[in-house]
Amino acid sequence: MRRIIKRYRFPLLTIIVLILLYFYKETVGLNAIKVSTSSLKAMMLVIPPIFVLMGLLDTWVPKEIMVKYMGETSGWKGIFLAFLIGSVAAGPLYASFPVAAAFMKKGVKFRNIMILIGAWSSTKIPMLLFEMSSLGSTFALTRLLINVPGIILTAFLLEAMTSQEQKADLYQKAERL
Repeated sequence: MRRIIKRYRFPLLTIIVLILLYFYKETVGLNAIKVSTSSLKAMMLVIPPIFVLMGLLDTWVPKEIMVKYMGETSGWKGIFLAFLIGSVAAGPLYASFPVAAAFMKKGVKFRNIMILIGAWSSTKIPMLLFEMSSLGSTFALTRLLINVPGIILTAFLLEAMTSQEQKADLYQKAERL
């Protein structure tokens, strides 16, 4: 029982806070419960397909292929692929983390994983098309031209600032997922 409570402490704490909020201010509590359940439903629609895709990636793509194209010696090819995958991926940013963990299991370079997450968060093609239609091509392309080098620079900096021990720890944690 103690292990279950420890494992699910954050969801349990959220439920307790929602209940207390409900008893403190009923309308605010009901609103919070409504928003929380709506968010949970949205997440439940996104996460299962991501896990299916991760399983397919794990089964169908050999580790050697991932290492060749996105591993330590991949160079600009790995950077380009990380951008491409992140830009065409579907789903919210939190869906990128299980994908990043699957890529870590496959031996993808740390920098390319950071680029994948950065691209997923800010260079998605549907977002770019929306910006072009609502804010204009100049704004959308300027933002994109600023984001791409910014993501690359950030990934290089994170890679340089993260020790080998920290990277090894992250890769070990990804293996256990």
